[in-house]
Order: sequence, then C-alpha cells, then structure tokens
Amino acid sequence: MSAGYRAKVRMYRQGLGDCFLISLPRNDGSEPYHIMIDCGVILGTADPQTKMTAVVNDIAATTKGAGERGKIDLLIATHEHWDHISGFVQASDALGQIDFAEVWLAWTEDPNDEQANKLRAQRGTALRALQLSESRLRLDGQDGAANNVAGFLTSFFGVGGGSSTSAALDVVRGLAKSKPPRYRAPSDPPVQPPGTSAKLFVLGPPRDETLLMKEAVAASSPEVYGIDQLSIDLAHFEPVTDDDSDAPFDTMQKIPLKFAQQMPFFMQRYWGGDVDPAGDGAAWRRIDTAFVQPSAQLALQLDNATNNTSLVLAIQLADGDVLLFPADAQIGNWLSWQNVAWDLNGGTKITGPDLLKRVIFYKVGHHGSHNATLKAHGLEMMDALKLAMIPVDQKMAHQKHWDRMPLDALVDALRDKTNDAVVRADQPLPPGARAVAVSPDPDPMLWYEVTL
Repeated sequence: MSAGYRAKVRMYRQGLGDCFLISLPRNDGSEPYHIMIDCGVILGTADPQTKMTAVVNDIAATTKGAGERGKIDLLIATHEHWDHISGFVQASDALGQIDFAEVWLAWTEDPNDEQANKLRAQRGTALRALQLSESRLRLDGQDGAANNVAGFLTSFFGVGGGSSTSAALDVVRGLAKSKPPRYRAPSDPPVQPPGTSAKLFVLGPPRDETLLMKEAVAASSPEVYGIDQLSIDLAHFEPVTDDDSDAPFDTMQKIPLKFAQQMPFFMQRYWGGDVDPAGDGAAWRRIDTAFVQPSAQLALQLDNATNNTSLVLAIQLADGDVLLFPADAQIGNWLSWQNVAWDLNGGTKITGPDLLKRVIFYKVGHHGSHNATLKAHGLEMMDALKLAMIPVDQKMAHQKHWDRMPLDALVDALRDKTNDAVVRADQPLPPGARAVAVSPDPDPMLWYEVTL
C-alpha cells in the first residue's frame, strides 16, 4: 500500500473522556479518510474549554492536508453523555476550522424513529424526575444525597452546568452542512469509505429493548471481569468512627454498607434481584437510605441505559483485521453482537463473532469500567488482539468516587492478551507499546497514536 500503513488511531489525552481520530489511507495515495469519534471530557475537569479547544485545533491541523481547512470525512457521536460530546459546545469556535462531510448517530437519536422517540421520552421523564428528586431532597435537608443526584445530572448530562448533552447533540447534527445525519443500526449494510479498502460495520446499539436495558449480571456470571474484586477482604476493614449516640448498635456490631452490599447473604436476602437476579430479597426489607435509594437507583439505571445506546463501530481493514470502538456499550449491547450478521457481495456472510475474533485493536469500553468489557462473549473471543487503548484518568475517576475505573482485573487481562501493549491515557507508554507515537509537544503531550 502506497501510504505505508493500514490505519492510524490517535487517542487524545484531554482527561476522563473520549476523542479519537482514525486515518485510513486511500488507494490512490490522496489525503486519508479521516474518522472522528466523540469529543468530550467529564464535568469537573480543570479548564475544559482550553483542553477541548486544543484537541479540536490539533484535529484541524492534522486533517488540513494541502487545503486551508481541516476535513473530517466521518464524524461519529456515540451517545448522549457529557464526557463524549462536551467538546462540541466547549470548542465550538475551533470546530469552525473543520469541514465535516458526514455525521453518524445511533438509531436511538433518530427523531423520525418511533422506538427511538419512545426511548428518548423515557429518558427525558427520568431526567425530570431526578431534577425533582434533587429539589425534594434539599427541602428534606438531605443535602448530601441531593448533591449526589445533582452531580450525576451535571457529570453525565450537563444539566445545570451551563449547557446540556442535548444541546451538544444539536451542534453535532448541524456540522455536516451538505447532508443530514445518518442514524445507524446493526441492520444497515457495511459501508466502504470512498477510495479505501476498509469496511465499517455498526454492531450496536440493538433494537431489542430487553438488551438495551440489560446492564448487570449475577455475581456468579462468567461474563464480566473482577468478580473476585467484589469479594470481601477482611484486611480492608477499617475501624468505624461513629459519633451518633442514637445508633441502635455498637460499632463492633456493625458491617459497613459498602461491604454488606458485596456479601452473598445480603446480596441474596436483603437486596435480592437488584444485585443478584437469583436472589429472594424484597424491597420492603430495606429501610436504610429508603428515602434516597429510589433516586440513586434511577440515576444508575439511566446512566446504564444511556451507555447501552452507544453506537459501536468495527472497522475491518483490507486483510480482515478489525479495529473495535465500543464507546461505553455495556452488557446488553455486547451480548447483541452475537446475533448480528451481514451478507456481503459474492454470497459471503460475516457475523459479529467473526469480527470479534479478528480484532487487533480495542478501544476499551467505558474507560475500563467493570461492566463494559464482556469476558466469554468479548475479550476472550479477541484471538488476534495486539493493542488496547484506555481513555481514562484514574485520578479524576477517584474524585468522582468511581474507585474501580479502570478495573484492575480487566487491565491485567488486557495486558496478558496483548503482551503488555495496553496504552492508558493517564500513564506513560508501557514497554509492550513502543510502536505508539506521542504528541510532538511534550507539554501537555496531547495524544498517543498507533500506526498499524
């Protein structure tokens, strides 16, 4: 191939969020076909406008070629979460340097799709319910719980943060001025970018609403990593300080809530199906945090459901190798790939499992969280995997109290699978990934890029 490479993947290091630039060479040696996937950073990031503007400026400069303006041939906004699309409002002026030829969104964002409209209406109702819940919690003096709800609303949907994810998606829809957005689904045939030998497959989100809402598995399931990390380690118990003289039990008779939630007895008989689908617990048994729990549970369900609407892209190169970009897809989205298939020219058929078996590059889902990379129906099927990239900032994740992001067990499995070729946005390059290029400016070292 005249370009000397099959694909380039650039991961930006703006913080806890996603922004990727993929370059596919054209067969005639002309300017590459550029794909941009997402552009965002989590709320609470220091100086986000400056960071996201730097990212967009770099994309404009990289894709400028011989012309005066940058060009993105395909822009994909995967789903409506702030850490994936905030840059479209934070760096709106810089985006004016770039011409966007085409925009893809998931079918779940299609205003003319009846099922999508129903799902969006449900999401809107849930958001309004959470906003009302925040107000009621404050009136009741539950400021801590109210702050948690408010933090969720702003961190993921931008509500109350000066803009919103819906506003960011409106910007995305208007970026391709010559044609309307395409709302993609797994039922669509694969697309071959003009002038390239690659094919683009959309694996998700599924149409099956049961799978769209599926975000958890039983504790005994082999589908997710890190089940052992959820077990109780007595060495981690710390003395509990409690100044509440009205508490009914002495400190030595208490089990901290975060540990009780992970103990099989309570998982089965206290929380029941909410934690373990095989459990026999019932909601009426739960009196602790009874006033707060509905809001917390609704927030979690809304977060997971939105992640499962992620547009998942598989890029098949000329020789059959595959690059996988699952955004924040969770369990139901992943499981749906087992049943997707496409009929290609010449009677050839390709399935979701076929693509997974040929994945050589994996953009790790949901910043390496515990429920966004399946095991038996995911990573263990990636027989050809050579490199993984994790767009994560662990320090920021811990500030948000996401203490298992990224999940140690998943990172270890990825390292084993790739011979230590796991690139984290928040860490120096590992020995197994020496072929990855870094931003030529060592401060702030804006990106890592792999050439395949």
